[in-house]
Amino acid sequence: MRDGFVKVAAGTPEIRVADCAYNGGQIVALMREAAAQGVKALALPELCLTGATCGDLFFQDTLLHGAEEALASILTETKDLDLLTALGLPVRNPWDNKLYNCAAVIQRGEIHRLVPKTCLPNCEGRWFTSGRDVDTLIRLRGQNVHMAANVILECETMPNLVIGVELGEDLWAPEPPSITLARAGATLILNLSAGHEEAGRADYRRSLVAGQSARLLCGYVLASAGEGESTTDLVFGGHKMIAENGVMLAEQRFSTGLVVSEIDVDRLIYDRRGTNIFIPPAGTPMDNAHGLGVGRSEFYLELTDTELTRPIAQNPFVPESPAELEARCQEILTIAALGLKKRLAHTRAKTAVVGLSGGLDSTLALLTTAKAMDMLGRPRTDITAITMPCFGTTGRTKSNAQMLAEEMGASFRIIEIGEAVRVHFRDIGQEMDDLSVTFENGQARERTQVLMDVANREGGMVIGTGDLSELALGWATYNGDHMSMYGVNGGIPKTLMRHLVACLAREAEGERPRLAAVLRDILDTPVSPELLPPKEGEIAQRTEDLVGPYELHDFFLYYALRWGFPPRKVLRLALHALGGRYDRETILKWLKNFYRRFFTQQFKRSCMPDGPKAGSMALSPRGGWIMPSDAMSTLWLAELEGLS
Repeated sequence: MRDGFVKVAAGTPEIRVADCAYNGGQIVALMREAAAQGVKALALPELCLTGATCGDLFFQDTLLHGAEEALASILTETKDLDLLTALGLPVRNPWDNKLYNCAAVIQRGEIHRLVPKTCLPNCEGRWFTSGRDVDTLIRLRGQNVHMAANVILECETMPNLVIGVELGEDLWAPEPPSITLARAGATLILNLSAGHEEAGRADYRRSLVAGQSARLLCGYVLASAGEGESTTDLVFGGHKMIAENGVMLAEQRFSTGLVVSEIDVDRLIYDRRGTNIFIPPAGTPMDNAHGLGVGRSEFYLELTDTELTRPIAQNPFVPESPAELEARCQEILTIAALGLKKRLAHTRAKTAVVGLSGGLDSTLALLTTAKAMDMLGRPRTDITAITMPCFGTTGRTKSNAQMLAEEMGASFRIIEIGEAVRVHFRDIGQEMDDLSVTFENGQARERTQVLMDVANREGGMVIGTGDLSELALGWATYNGDHMSMYGVNGGIPKTLMRHLVACLAREAEGERPRLAAVLRDILDTPVSPELLPPKEGEIAQRTEDLVGPYELHDFFLYYALRWGFPPRKVLRLALHALGGRYDRETILKWLKNFYRRFFTQQFKRSCMPDGPKAGSMALSPRGGWIMPSDAMSTLWLAELEGLS
């Protein structure tokens, strides 16, 4: 439960129709199994104490009494479990002599609440009454229990864990109860269901669960009836799903037992803070769960560590499915090219000037610019690709730059800047054997000056090459490669950038093998600014040796900024996802470096050029990431020091 993770489960017991004692025993066994796995919130199917297919037997006092007796037995046998469970049973209300399809929310021998189903399908209306307007106390197995549809349960020890309950077709309704529950603060919805199976129905049910979890920024756990239900007319498949904000974390179908995962409620709360959709209706008083008519109840869970079993991607910006990755690459290339297309048309630029180094970033910038020119119906010769060899340039990158420009059909120029840099160094008193930051940045600024002046001379605009990862680390020369007139790569992280170029290399395989070959060689080239002299003709300066592996930094970037996780949680997730590749000491070292650089280098992002947000996050000061340039990293680094 620490770091916002709560282990949840959906369970389907094997039952016997109308055999309440047997069903109660199966439920107890499933609850104990869940508790042994560290589960803190468990959803079981609707009417699982009796079976959902009892038909007119629901009218029989014998069945209703049997369900109450079985519930009493469950309460006694599980009072030692630190587990909140929602299970289904029919409940009679002596005040109106009606029967309700209810979820009993139980824990440690206590019935916290009874939640009646509100949206009844036609068949259920024969036996049950909608609980939409029910708000009453009833006596059940020696306890006074509040029965109402709209109720949230708040965890005392984990304030961000707020649970709401709905049943079956409640989710299928135009206005499911979960909407109101989420607006009142629920971060986890438990759905007790008895949905039958038919061809295509599971796909629709899955889309509802995933979509509702995304719409409400919540965790959603659905447990459906399965084996043991009557198959007189229908088959029940025991469909169990756990979703979080649109992502299906775990799922099983045609089986009994448990499906288990972890919901990250802190992550959900962080996302909700950035929206204004969870607000009460106009004119409602701010009481009773924000004026929404939702009751509130508290429960207690022991605060323990949660073992993580949910998937944590090593490269969170990169889809794991090859098909999804291919689609994502094409989508991002299109978004970036559309942004540049608009800017070129608006400024009436006669040419797009790209500084081509033979490295990954400038390669993608050229590929994107070519796509934008194609969209505009303009010849690719309107692209001016310039490579500017200097003291660190290797033959490999220079050759790749020229070959790439030729293959893309761009106008190509080689402008040697070595002599200009030497003159500049002489003017400022910089010695050629002083390989300091001035030696490096002088070259970077000279290259930017050349690009800007060529753009002015030809009536064009300079296309920036810096990517999202470099912006986060401030790995750019201020007013050097840091500056351009439009930065097409600014919303693309380094780990995804490789896949974008690889995607285009695969496209070129058949008809343009020479282009495919140069793109593959660029992908194999070490990431380097090439600002220090090469050693024996090879690149001497490797970026990842200096600032750390981009694989780690993109991981840190995603969880520290996209989700606002504290440093200790970022470290925990990194160890879980990447611990097999990097030891704790290495991860901690580069995580500290990430926070130091991110805070100290904000001044570069505060004046970065325009550029499209292509993915899930951006660092533009105009809305992507707003932070003062003199903010301190003290709190974040202090937290990491405590973990060293």
